[in-house]
Amino acid sequence: MKIDEAKAKFIQSWGALGTQWGINRTMAQIHALLLVAIEPMTTEQVMEALSISRGNANMNLRALIDWQLVERIHKLGERKEYFEAEKDIWKVATRIAGERRKRELQPVIETLSTLREVEKDADRKAEIKEFRKVTKDVQQFAEKVDQMLDKVNKADEHWFLGTLLKVVRS
Repeated sequence: MKIDEAKAKFIQSWGALGTQWGINRTMAQIHALLLVAIEPMTTEQVMEALSISRGNANMNLRALIDWQLVERIHKLGERKEYFEAEKDIWKVATRIAGERRKRELQPVIETLSTLREVEKDADRKAEIKEFRKVTKDVQQFAEKVDQMLDKVNKADEHWFLGTLLKVVRS
């Protein structure tokens, strides 16, 4: 397989994977393109490589910067902005996990904590009791997942992989 074909397949695959971790396909494809680029790229180069519009490129590059997956680079003496992806995959994974935690898990935990105060209704005691039990269980589970993700984000890659291997071997 030639390098251009391999890059294209990687970009397509990463795009499909990106939809699984909460971002749109184009954003993931731009990220993949920048991951395999040997030099920082301009918006125009991204547009040309992926055949996308300037608006689409700009919007997704900003989002990648917000997720801390891409950095804006200024080259001395040039007016154009360049973009470069974080290439350390451990950092990429922990940043994605952190963003998903912030955007998805923490709002659920907050919502669940507000659901505990259900009005008392003598006619629906059993239903209210069950509702409180279920929402409390879900909240406790979500909080444990949140704590685990927090530890993973703070963990050293080698410690995490070593611990994971110990768990798998048990």
